[in-house]
Amino acid sequence: MATLDEDRTLLVLDDADCRRLLAGQGVGRLGFSDGALPAIIPVSYFLRGDDVLIPADQRNPVVAAVRRAVVVFEVGVLDPVSRSGWSVSAVGPSRVITDPRAIAAIDAGGLALGPPAPSRCYISVQPGLLRGWRMGPPWDGHDSTWAAHSAAG
Repeated sequence: MATLDEDRTLLVLDDADCRRLLAGQGVGRLGFSDGALPAIIPVSYFLRGDDVLIPADQRNPVVAAVRRAVVVFEVGVLDPVSRSGWSVSAVGPSRVITDPRAIAAIDAGGLALGPPAPSRCYISVQPGLLRGWRMGPPWDGHDSTWAAHSAAG
């Protein structure tokens, strides 16, 4: 698939590649609607099963904005010099986990990040739609270096 850059190719990633790349980061971007306007913020995260868990403080206005909303979570790596990279986005409903027992269970998994209890909560994004793309130089099927680099993430 072509991009707007004539010398770049955009490849669609399969579900397995999307999940592998999503699991390998730790920092991503959360997109949501804030007062009917789009907003995107950087966040720390980890995966629990298929869910993206984002540590937060219950008093943060972002928590109220994403509660029971459909959001997008995105991770990616872009190299401005080579104009190549990849991006994975997960779109789905979010919920805010505030129950102390649920938070303790998450924290007990050794994954606790963010503000200390009792103000800690977790924003959970349940991916319903997972999409990924990789952009790089045109690949003619013969350049194994690009193919190996592309597959490595």
